[in-house]
Parts: sequence; structure tokens; C-alpha cells
Amino acid sequence: MDIEKLKEIACQAIDDAAEELGKLSHIIWSNPELAHEEYKAHDNITAFLDKYKFPQVDRKFVLPTGFRAICGDKTKGPHLALLTEYDALPEIGHASGHNLIVEVGVAIALALKAAFEAAGEPFGKVSLFGTAAEEQRGGKISFINAGMFKDVDFAMTAHPSQYYISRPNYVAISEVTMDFLGVEAHAAEFPWEGVNALDAAILCYNNVSCMRQQLPPGWMIHGIVTDGGARPNIIPRKAALEYYIRTPRNKNLKKLEKMLKNCVDGAALATDCEVKMKTHSTYLNLLTNEQMIMKYEENAQKLGLQTDTDKEHILNKLGGSTDVGSVSYEVPTIHPEFEIGASCNTHSMDFTAAAGDPKAQKFTLDMAKVLVHTCIDIMLDPELLAKIKAEFMAESQ
Repeated sequence: MDIEKLKEIACQAIDDAAEELGKLSHIIWSNPELAHEEYKAHDNITAFLDKYKFPQVDRKFVLPTGFRAICGDKTKGPHLALLTEYDALPEIGHASGHNLIVEVGVAIALALKAAFEAAGEPFGKVSLFGTAAEEQRGGKISFINAGMFKDVDFAMTAHPSQYYISRPNYVAISEVTMDFLGVEAHAAEFPWEGVNALDAAILCYNNVSCMRQQLPPGWMIHGIVTDGGARPNIIPRKAALEYYIRTPRNKNLKKLEKMLKNCVDGAALATDCEVKMKTHSTYLNLLTNEQMIMKYEENAQKLGLQTDTDKEHILNKLGGSTDVGSVSYEVPTIHPEFEIGASCNTHSMDFTAAAGDPKAQKFTLDMAKVLVHTCIDIMLDPELLAKIKAEFMAESQ
């Protein structure tokens, strides 16, 4: 069957399911769940996939709130991994629009299933991965460790934003905690008998604040106090901090972590406290596969999406982080951003409202159509796939 006809059928499948896709997104948006607690999202997404007759839907896969849905056949063509995430943020809900990320991924999977059926046989394999907990500890890291990308040829996802950006600058990040231990005492009667863990934590926080004034451009560190004691009249025996450290490239994370450790050790020494510092998870910086993203931009232009192709502008921006970055070191990957009709930034209450606004639906489904066109192009063009893999081998080493 003609490739353009397959694209037309795929897009029609998205249009036919548009109302149901919007309902799924709204259910997730209306029931924000924190990382590792996305039980309602898990159940609603997998039920949706059952309704649309995906031949294999694996629940509680890799993680208690993870899933996998499969259609197609690896022996017939390339294996595509579609990445979804559906955790919300504390207090501000879906301020990253993860409900829309789910909608994009599910829409692409539905569209490719329809294209396979129209072609009479699959021309590849699609795995829709429900990689929970992007905002904390990284579900995609768990999927990587479980070997889920071993036979995958390429991967993609898309993130809502206030702009269309083909090559977003997602930087490397480590999540670091430090637990200070002192000695409790009555703060008024016998303060000299105590060792104040909160003093150590505050001193550490101030050390870091002084240090980061001299950090190179693009290096970032930000943290919070997660435990500051129980009552003002008790010298705090325990106190804790949590920091995210970020650098544009993976190789610099260890250097910044060592600088942070000096701040931690200095505070512990000055206050006579003990301290335990631990790195809990690391996301690598995103490698955008240029061959894939050029094909995406070609399809975006055909469908009327205005992408930002100013590489220097994008690379010079400060960037957030995502566990998709770690996937991009496993298989060729793209992670474009798409606007949703709102002039506000993610991780804000305004963006939470925008992610649940019906106005976001057209933008979301348009992005799914651009990406499914790109998937079909790659799956049916062995020469393009070979170029994608050659670039990945050269860039990921």
C-alpha cells in the first residue's frame, strides 16, 4: 500500500478516537497522582488499550504502576518504543502536562495499529511503554535496567510546552540527599548537651548558595530542607536536605557532586554532626537523533506545525531534565516539545490549567499525527533507519 495512504489511514484513526483520547487525558489530569502512586492512571490507560483491542497489554509491568502494550511483529520490520509518563507534581498537579504525553503516545500506537491492519500485515513492532515516575527516580531507568530496550530500533515521545521546539536542551541530572545526625537536647535548659543537626543542614545550604555563584554556565544546583526537626524546644537530632544537580553533559555531573560533597562535609565538621550523602538517581542528557528529527521537521512542515530550528538558541537555553535522556543513550531517540495554546511555563499552576483545557486537544493530536508520519517513514525506509543507527553509534559512545 502507498505510504501516503498509510499515513492518511493512521491520521484518520486518531481523528476517529479523538473524543475518547481527550476523555482519557482528562481522567488522568483530574486525578493527579505522584510518582510511583499512579494506580488510577495505570488502570485507565490499560483499560483504554484493551477497549481498542491491543493484542498484548501487560499490567504492573517492570514497576507496580508500569505497563506495556504491544502490536505488530519484530520479524516484519523495525521495533519502535513509544514512551509515556503520567505522574503529577506535589501540590500543583499535572503542571508538566503528563496527561498529554499519555495522549500523544496512545494516539500514535492506535494509529500505527490501524496502519498495520490496513497494510494487511505489520511492517514492524510497536511497544507502548508506561514508564511511571518520571518526576522522581525515573521509570525509564527501571525499564532500561530490565532490558526493555535491547531489541528496540528507535524511540520517541513528546512533551507539552509553550513553544514548538525540535531539539530541547534536556541536561544531565542527579538527585542527591544528605541526612545529618546530631544529638537531641532541651533547647532551653541543656542546649550544650545537644548537637544541632539543623544547624548543619542550614550551614550546608548556605555553603552551596555561596558555591553556586561561581558555577560555569549551564551548571545548576537547587535544593530544599526535607527535615528540620520536630519542635523548637528540642535541639534537632536529625535534619535532611535534597538537591538536584544539573550539568549540560554527563561527564561534569561527578565533578559537581564532588563540589557539593565538600559543602556537606564542611558543614558536618563545623557542627560536629555525622552525615550520610547519597545519590539516588541520575538522568543523562538528551541526545536528539538528527536524522530522526529532520524527518520529524519535514512532516511537521507538511502538516503546518511551526518548529523552532535555531539550534544555537536552543542549546544556549538553560534546560530541564528527563529520564528520556538515558533512553537516548540506549537507542536513537527524539523528544520534541509542542505548544498547547498557552503562554506559560511548565511547573506552574497556570500550566496545570492549560494541560486540562480542551483547547490543548488539537495541539496534542496534531503532534501525534506528525510523529506517526515520522514513524511510518522510518519503519518503511531501511536506508533512513540505517542512517539513524549510524548517527546513534557515533554520538552515543
